[in-house]
Amino acid sequence: MKWNSFIKTFLLTLCLTLPFNVSAGAMVNINTAPADMLVEMLQGIGPAKAQAIVDYREANGPFKTVDDLAKVKGIGSSTVTKNLEVIAVDDSQ
Repeated sequence: MKWNSFIKTFLLTLCLTLPFNVSAGAMVNINTAPADMLVEMLQGIGPAKAQAIVDYREANGPFKTVDDLAKVKGIGSSTVTKNLEVIAVDDSQ
């Protein structure tokens, strides 16, 4: 009976943590992602800020570094810091 309880606990833990593990490796390229993907992938980015990112890169060219994202009006360094693990500026990241 103890073994059965262990398996139930293990499976419950696995089910609860699996979504976090799967999304942990996901990256978003801020030079190519459409606005809706930016909203979905980045913390603190709603539709207006996502569109501002797209507009900025269309007007100024691609972002060279992740920190360049803070140049977009309405996006500060704290937003960039919150999203460092998921932001890419080229396809090799």
